[in-house]
Amino acid sequence: MLVQEAIDEALAPFFEKHLITEVRQTIKSGKEASVYLCEADPSTGVRHLAAKIYRPREGRAFKNDAVYQAGEWIGDRRTRKALAQKSNHGRRFQFGNWVEREFQTLHHLHAFGAIVPKPYARSESALLMQFIGDEEGAALPLNRVTLDREEADAFFGLLLRNIELWLTLDHIHADLSPFNVLYHAGAITVIDFPQAVNADKNPNSYMLLQRDIENVCRYFARYGIDANASAIAGELWGRYMRDEF
Repeated sequence: MLVQEAIDEALAPFFEKHLITEVRQTIKSGKEASVYLCEADPSTGVRHLAAKIYRPREGRAFKNDAVYQAGEWIGDRRTRKALAQKSNHGRRFQFGNWVEREFQTLHHLHAFGAIVPKPYARSESALLMQFIGDEEGAALPLNRVTLDREEADAFFGLLLRNIELWLTLDHIHADLSPFNVLYHAGAITVIDFPQAVNADKNPNSYMLLQRDIENVCRYFARYGIDANASAIAGELWGRYMRDEF
């Protein structure tokens, strides 16, 4: 769990901008980030917001970072050199890039109607976004709930349609699994996009798309939904490459 000083520093801009008024409790504490339930300022028009604070760059591992950042052009020569040398400047840039990547991806996808949380703001090390849940608590990930067959059929189709929507916008989640799909009140929301890649630029795009679809198909197979992940990925990628969306 993050120390209070780190929490205060990460969330200070959100208090200053009158977006939140209080941190209520921890929703989730993970290896790479912790999420907190915040009381929203009345000006936001909502009761609660979720603040995702990334762990300090010294204490977190950007797993397989090169896979996700392949194909990205860093215009500043000093920064490119710092990244290659893994210097302090390079690590600072890397850390900020992951925070910015998730914020911009959520902003873009939400604007086009994707089932992702609405982003409100970002600071150097945190994101402020829509809270998925209610007064009883935060939404649970799919791996912790049991669906009925009708829900499973509906959610499987919805996730595939969203994967297709993201692809039309040049985005691939790149780490999609039942752990980052939230279920609440008969609806699902996809979270955790820091590793999302640009499908048009990343040379690993097809592999990451196929892996996402395999994870989705593997989960829904437990409900008797039989789907060929490779065929689905191949069909989507073929249409994307032919610009048929």
